[in-house]
This record gives sequence, structure tokens and C-alpha cells, in this order.
Amino acid sequence: MSKSPSPLTLNRTEVLDRLWYYQTKYRRIRKKDVRESSEALGISPVELEGIISFYHFFHREDAGKFTIYLNNSIVSETKGFERVKEAFEKETGASFGTTDPGGHFGLFETSCIGLSDFEPAALINFHPFINLNTLKVKSIISALKKGAKPEDICDEIPDNIRQTPESSKSIFFKPYHLGSAVPKLQKSKPEKVIEEVKKAGIRGMGGAFFPTGMKWESCRAEPEGPKYVICNADEGEPGTFKDRVLMTSMPGLVLEGMIIAGYAVGATEGIVYLRAEYTWLLDKLNAAISQLEKMGLLGKDILGINGFDFSLRVQLGAGAYVCGEETALLNSLEGKRGEPRTKYYFPTQKGYLDKPTVVNNVETFAAAARVVELGSDHFLKTGTKENPGTKLLSISGDCRKPGIYEIEWGTTVEEVLKSCGAESPNFIQVSGPSGQCITAKEGKRKIEVGDLVCGGSFMIFNDQRDILQILTNYSRFFKEESCGLCTPCRAGNFIIQRKLEKISKKLAFQRDYKEIKEWGHVMAMTSRCGLGKAATNSLIQALDKFPEYFDKLVDKDQEGLNTRFDLEAAVADYDKFKN
Repeated sequence: MSKSPSPLTLNRTEVLDRLWYYQTKYRRIRKKDVRESSEALGISPVELEGIISFYHFFHREDAGKFTIYLNNSIVSETKGFERVKEAFEKETGASFGTTDPGGHFGLFETSCIGLSDFEPAALINFHPFINLNTLKVKSIISALKKGAKPEDICDEIPDNIRQTPESSKSIFFKPYHLGSAVPKLQKSKPEKVIEEVKKAGIRGMGGAFFPTGMKWESCRAEPEGPKYVICNADEGEPGTFKDRVLMTSMPGLVLEGMIIAGYAVGATEGIVYLRAEYTWLLDKLNAAISQLEKMGLLGKDILGINGFDFSLRVQLGAGAYVCGEETALLNSLEGKRGEPRTKYYFPTQKGYLDKPTVVNNVETFAAAARVVELGSDHFLKTGTKENPGTKLLSISGDCRKPGIYEIEWGTTVEEVLKSCGAESPNFIQVSGPSGQCITAKEGKRKIEVGDLVCGGSFMIFNDQRDILQILTNYSRFFKEESCGLCTPCRAGNFIIQRKLEKISKKLAFQRDYKEIKEWGHVMAMTSRCGLGKAATNSLIQALDKFPEYFDKLVDKDQEGLNTRFDLEAAVADYDKFKN
């Protein structure tokens, strides 16, 4: 079960819970709280301040009785973000980044909150509000002013499952009953479970696609214990929401996958690292854990198997995209800044608390549970020989039917676009901003390892969308979400954003494109983690795939004065400041 935040916490691993305790109670973390926590935890106030400042959802100033986070991802921008933002400011009397004078409403922008199929969307005290427009914002704020509670007026979020394969081939969304998978462990040794996972071809489905069976086998081979199983439920890649749907529609399937992993590798504890944006899912996950405990599928000597001991709890994150990287997530769990580690060891060797640890994402654990429940042969009759099984896509943007699609590996882009009712697709973002951009001309490409891999996000933009706006949104996202630990990422993302601003103001030359590619190469080769390595992927691909568009945005003169420079516009505000 999740640990209850308490001011008496003394364990370093409970730092996040302790900080959440103060943030929730006082709507900020006070100087007094920092001093008290520093003494109780035995860490310096400076280090604790560094931890607090690292996370987006911890505030040192009052965040308001009603703390509102409006998603500023690119899909939100294309669906009316600016109008909704203006409406919140008008109705609350606050400006974004501040709290109104009465301390009632705090307005803040935030990155993708996992609701891209219902944009624009916001969280109010971490309760979801979707399909926002000016009238709905007015109604929500009016109700809150009259005494309504966010939890009473928030939206029920549909699973929004749009497509699955026929029943004989479906994996994730076949009918499921809690306790369908774990009892089958009675007939399988741990080694047999790992072999079945390997045979089914299960890979890490968060984007890295490392073979799951190999990872589990590596962890099992480690002689030292205790061992841990961590579920990475920090799906922060813009446009991704498949894990949200799995956790709302069948949380037990994910948890059973973790129990199975624990049995296979010899772990005794499992932790779900849940992104703070999904706080509204916390009760559902804890309820499923309680049910599994009552069914005897958690605890000591599970199913009468001597030595099969396993417990589960949920750890709430605090808003940091980089914590989706497994070693950053481990640091966060240990009560540190969520910065990526220098990779001297794999987590299966030295992971959580320097002990052997399996880290997989939500979709991977759900698939592993189905392997035990349905057998590996069920996977082998779906997808392709090299990529058996199915994959979940989170589809959003300019299409008639945004939502979750369970597709077979090997499905073409063309088939996906047809299924979701894509409207004049032009720029398609696969695997989020850190993935690949493709054009509609690449419709014959297949979604599979070896061609077009997709971690989950599939965003569609029609031919009326401004490509530079899309890329600028990505750049801002990476600059803000960089942990700042390594120079290539910290400086590179800042410089890339300034380059895009220069292009948008029609002050760039062709050489600026060359310099963008050079910076991208430096970042890819020298950044510590995937954020910096992948930050310029889509930008560089777009420069190559949309040459005519980008040629129109720059001055052809490589050395002389930029003929597009508008002197009058540049000095238009001079009179305001000259005195």
C-alpha cells in the first residue's frame, strides 16, 4: 500500500511523501517545514531545497486554495489553449504563474497531463477537467466560488478505447478478472516464467524496447538481495496516455504483472512510481492492491509457495518528465533529485537502494501478466514473426476519433491514419517529441521494431498547422524539463529554442539550420540521458523532410544584412521606456 505522508517520517525514501504532506496541508512548503525535515532526515537544508526546487508541483509560495494546472502541450495549443488560458485569468482574477490576491486560485501552466484525447484539459487540485472552453471554465470557477469541491465537479474520464483486434488476437483488452494470472504460477517455476516471457517476445514498451525476458533473467542471476520490482507509471511523453487507460480500466492486470515479475526474479517488494498528474488514479490503484491482499496474492508464502513473499505500494511523483528515465526515477524513489545516474551498472545489478531491480513500464507489466494467463502461443499468432503481439497507441490531434488503439505489430501508418479518421495529415509525430516525425507520404511504413518503433504517442497535425509552432512547443518543453545536470542538454536546449525564435522572427539564415544540426549532434553524442540525446530528433528530421517550408523562413543572404529585419517594429515600444 502507499505510505501515508507524516511529519514524523525519518526514512530518506519517504522524502516525497513528507514534502507532499506539507504541500497539501499548507499549499506550499514553508521555511519551517524545510528546517524540520532537514533535522528529521539528517540531510542539509541546502540539499532539501535542491530537491524541492527540482519538482514542478512543490511550491515555496502559496499555490492557492484551488491550484489549477493547465496543460500547454502542442495538442492543447491546437485545440484552443490560448482562449482557455484567457478565460481562467478572467474568471479567477489571477495571472498564470501567480495566485490571486485572496489566495483562492493559483494558475500554472504544465506539460502534458496524459489527457491528450480530451484537450484542452486541466487539473484542479489534481482532479481532471477535460474538453475545456470559455463557457465551461466560467461554469467551473463559478461553482468553486460558490463552495463546490473540485472532486465533486470534475470530469469522469472515459477509457476511450477506440479499436482492438478480434478477440482471438487481442491481448490487452480481452475480458479480465482480478486474479486471473498470478494463481497460474503454482504450475510454473520462476525460470519457466522467464522463458515464456522471452518466447512471447515481450519488450519494454515505454520506448527502449529492450527484451523483457533478458532483463528479468539478468536480475534473477544476481546473488545479492533484497530485490525490487519497479513499475514506471511516469508516462510524461507529450501525447501519451495508454498507461492511464490501462490503470483505469484494469489496474489489477498491471499489478499482477509486477507480482509475476517478483516471483520470476526473486524480489520481495514492488513499487508503482505514479506521476503526480495521475493523483486521481491513486485510490483506484490502492483499492486493487487491497483486493489482491485479501485474495492472498500479496503477502507471505503466496499461493502456498514457500518463500514467495511480495508486497506492493504506490509512490507519488511530483512533476518531472526526466523521472521517466529509469535511473532518474530510482533517484527520485530514494528521496533525491530525480537526476539520471552515470551508468556504471544496470539497474538489474544496482538499482533501487543499490540492490538488483527490475524497472518496466505499465504496458510491459500488463503484457507479462497476459503471458502467464494466456500463454506465449497467444502472442505468437498475432503481429509478425519478429514482433509478435500487439501494441497500444495513444492517438490524438487532427483526427475524428482520438483515443487508444490496440494494433498488431506490423500495422502500417496508412492503416492507423484511416482507422482514426485522420484529417488531411501532414506532420505526424510518432513516440512523442523525442521520437520521429514523418510525413503522410510515409504511409507504407510499418509500426514495428526495425522500422518505425512507437513508444505510444501518435500525434497527427493537418496541413493547416504551422510546423514551426509545433517544433517551438517541443523545444520549450525540453528546455523546461531538462534537469540541467549536463551542459550539452542544459545549454543546447536553450540555444535551440533561441534559434527557433530567431527563425520565427524571420531573422535567420540558412547557416542557422546547419548550426541547429551541429548542436543536435553534440547533444545526441554527449548528453547523459535520453532527454538531451533525443531533444532535437524531430526538429532535424523536419528540416530534412519539409525543405520547401523551411527555405521560405530564412534569408538567402548568408553574410550580409538580413533584408527581412523590420527596424520600425524593433523600436515600436521605444517611447514607453525612453523616459
